[in-house]
Amino acid sequence: MRVLGLETSCDETAAAVVETEEGSDGRVLADVVHTQADLHARWGGVVPELASRDHLQRVLPVMDAALGKAGLELRDLDGLSVTRGPGLVGALLVGVQVAKSLAAATRLPLVGVNHLEGHLLAVLLSDPVPRPPWLALVVSGGHTSLYEVRALGEYHALGHTLDDAAGEAFDKVAKLLGLPYPGGARIDALARTGNPRAIAFPRGLSRRAREAFDFSFSGLKTSVLTHVREHGVPEGEALSNLCASFQEAVCDALTARAVRAARHARMPALVICGGVAANSRLRALAQERCAAEGISLFLPPPRLCTDNGAMIAMAGAHRLLRGERADAAMSADPGWKL
Repeated sequence: MRVLGLETSCDETAAAVVETEEGSDGRVLADVVHTQADLHARWGGVVPELASRDHLQRVLPVMDAALGKAGLELRDLDGLSVTRGPGLVGALLVGVQVAKSLAAATRLPLVGVNHLEGHLLAVLLSDPVPRPPWLALVVSGGHTSLYEVRALGEYHALGHTLDDAAGEAFDKVAKLLGLPYPGGARIDALARTGNPRAIAFPRGLSRRAREAFDFSFSGLKTSVLTHVREHGVPEGEALSNLCASFQEAVCDALTARAVRAARHARMPALVICGGVAANSRLRALAQERCAAEGISLFLPPPRLCTDNGAMIAMAGAHRLLRGERADAAMSADPGWKL
């Protein structure tokens, strides 16, 4: 089955073609992503109206580029897949309406996909791949959650962030430090030459809350703000030390809770996915802790961690193979829970 996936949930316009069959992993035939980072940089964050307008201009050229890269035409496809939530409602509507129009014009079967399921199944496009069951930590700019993946399409939430998502905390701290948007990659780069023990930032949440597998980063963000108010915005080595200390606090909380949840749920494998899963310290610390606990760790390559069309095509392919079909009434669902 060859499936075209469209992703327009936030600030990336993406299209990809994935080939798979029932019971197998997927193969990416083409994956094209247009990022809006430069568009939103001057505002220090995503402006929903600007995002929607840019998706409208980019979605068809990006789709054409993906089909051209795969050497295919629409008539060569077996199905269509699109992100219908969660995300920015205007941005989601662009992708959903384009996908519905394509389905009506070509009579190809269409399915709507949850953006988080796309992240959960992106690991099936890498090598090696896990086999269910596994525990997944989805960590991005808008989401920080733990899910049991008991089977493809069968998910159980163990914990969520109670306030800021980890990626959101990275971006807000970067803005506080005067670093350009998006801030996560900037902090990661600076932290590589810094001392992660230079500043003792808190890990957040009471012991009882931690035992519930939830996350919180608002206290950490406030602690960084307090430090900057007392000492000023650092430069040079001091900036690297602050970035490293902040990053260590985030990655320590994420990996400690994920590994403990995997033990609690008796899951043999841990998958970390989402945009923050591209962070170098998170990947390294997860490898250390999983090795110490005898848990198999699976990390998609960084290009499959950030938003992309391949993960949407993969998730959609499995739903199409199970016989699911969207009807003409399908619309965007910005608050759609997995």
